[in-house]
Amino acid sequence: MDSVWNSISPQPWNFGELFDALRQAPMYHIVVEIVLVVFIIRLLFTKSYPIQSDKLTEAEKEELIRDWQPDPLVPDTPEDHPDLKPRVVTKQTPTTIVVDGQEGINMATLDFLGMIGRKETEEAALKAATTYGVGSCGPRAFFGTIDVHLFLEEKIASFFGMEMAILYSFGFSTVASAIPAYAKRGDIIYCDEGVSFPIQMGLLASRSKLKFFKHNDMDDLERMLEDQMVEEKKNPKKAKMTRKFVVVEGLYANYGTIVPIAKIIDFKYKYKVRIFLDESYSFGVIGKTGRGVTEYADVNIRDIDLISISMEMALGTMGGFCIGTQYVIEHQSLCGLGYCFSASLPPLLASAAHAAIDLLEADPDMCERLRQRAVFVHERLSDIPGYTVAGVPISPVKHIRFASPSEDFDTDNDLLKTVVDKALEQGLVLSVAKYLRDEESFLPPPSIRVTVNNNLSEELMEKGTTLIKKLLTEALQGRE
Repeated sequence: MDSVWNSISPQPWNFGELFDALRQAPMYHIVVEIVLVVFIIRLLFTKSYPIQSDKLTEAEKEELIRDWQPDPLVPDTPEDHPDLKPRVVTKQTPTTIVVDGQEGINMATLDFLGMIGRKETEEAALKAATTYGVGSCGPRAFFGTIDVHLFLEEKIASFFGMEMAILYSFGFSTVASAIPAYAKRGDIIYCDEGVSFPIQMGLLASRSKLKFFKHNDMDDLERMLEDQMVEEKKNPKKAKMTRKFVVVEGLYANYGTIVPIAKIIDFKYKYKVRIFLDESYSFGVIGKTGRGVTEYADVNIRDIDLISISMEMALGTMGGFCIGTQYVIEHQSLCGLGYCFSASLPPLLASAAHAAIDLLEADPDMCERLRQRAVFVHERLSDIPGYTVAGVPISPVKHIRFASPSEDFDTDNDLLKTVVDKALEQGLVLSVAKYLRDEESFLPPPSIRVTVNNNLSEELMEKGTTLIKKLLTEALQGRE
């Protein structure tokens, strides 16, 4: 018992051993211990004071409120800014449109196939409105899915021969949501400089590393892909984690040019990239039956990883959709922001889109009729001295630009606006291409946008193009 007690009882201090240990300890050890001891002593004997809040008197509060000047929510805008006086459309017929009380030949809207006003689409929309009402009142995952949405998605997938389709309620948000649903921080996106603004917003939301190649320049794109391969060889581990995407448009909205999709598909397998293709302006326009650039170039549509399309052009309704494999599309139902957090497409618009696709299937020659009209207008506008017509002849979107633009964007743009205003006064509706200049990644030159639709007769197109040539020639003479 005594031995146990001796083993657990404290031993008397041996100050000689303590002194020897202190003498042998390194100097930094002693300094640290002294600092700690001084800090502990200071902490023990320092008085604590309660935090005092200085309360303002009523007079001081009133003075602060009186002197406070809030910052404006938006910058000061001139009273004559054109966006404060938008043009108002009050009536539309198959061939004409009434703008600000003046009727003119419609060469401004994007209803390429003339679906707006068709008896079949209107009846489908009215029937759906009678059955379901005018809105869905919720996103697709929150009681916003209606049977017409599912029918339309099945119809779209079947039309393109793809596994699955997914609907969005707004054309702009379709591609702007689809891109960031897949591309994330750390990925690399190779994008054409000429892509439209919705695509640019999708690129921005993805937070990926962006590399822009010159418009439709496949040599420039391949150079960038080759440079990336060289970088990947330096760090193979990082290369395995980096995904690469190529984002292009089938028919470029700002240029009217067609993407060389066959070449990009070659790059897909050579450089291991994924392809995102926006066919908003090429759907219903390009290809024998209107199925877009994959049909036009005679390539397998399944070589494209994701296709996004706005229904606000060829189908003459609202919303958009994406098509692809089941694996790719189902991912959007969880990660596509425009799908998850926006009210679903109103049933009447979904029904109108379904009827429009039925019409396109029943009469695929309407695409050829559109292309013939586009070529006719292109040839009529191609010989105006001092101007160029951007795009391919079969594009229903034409951009008329100065052959030698000035250095001042506003000057050229204002001159083109004058032409558009005079055209309206003389019975022709056109539009100046509008851009968010401070937001555009690559600002296109100012232009007059001329569109072609299937409702226009040769007589009307000839009348419209004759007036355009006359007004542009007069504007150029005034410019000189």
